[in-house]
Amino acid sequence: MRRRIVIVNDKMQQGYRYELAAPAGRDFSPEFRPDLTPKEMLKLGIFCGKYITDCRAEFPASWFARAKLSPSRRDCALNYFGVDASQPLSEWRRKGWINPDDPRGWFQWYCRYWMGRRIPQEDARQIGRWKAMTRHVAQIRKNCEQGDPFCRPRQRQALLHWAYDSRTI
Repeated sequence: MRRRIVIVNDKMQQGYRYELAAPAGRDFSPEFRPDLTPKEMLKLGIFCGKYITDCRAEFPASWFARAKLSPSRRDCALNYFGVDASQPLSEWRRKGWINPDDPRGWFQWYCRYWMGRRIPQEDARQIGRWKAMTRHVAQIRKNCEQGDPFCRPRQRQALLHWAYDSRTI
């Protein structure tokens, strides 16, 4: 694979550069097997339609063709389960979840990882956080009938934000 440099200029990063070292959508850590691609997540409706709306130049246009995005402010009706399942960025920062390479958090990391960026230490940290979400899968399985989308919709929406396909649980 020919390596490529991506230069980011959006509202949260100016002149940030990273290298794509793996083919898009491939060569993932064996511990990381997400159910959904970033494109699928955006199409389903995540983060109240307001997440990477100013980052279109960084990612494939096809990701945004059928994405449920809000042009101005958060609209949680755009979320697949129609509920707000997010904490504010200020809370993410307070808890130390934000790395300077990805100031928008886990989903930004996942989009860049999907595209082929690799930062071994940060990748391991974020994959560990992704794996920790299985506790929510277990709670849905324990407390809901399989496929009941009205049981724990906030938890199901949160799982969609982490690339778990909670529609099938």
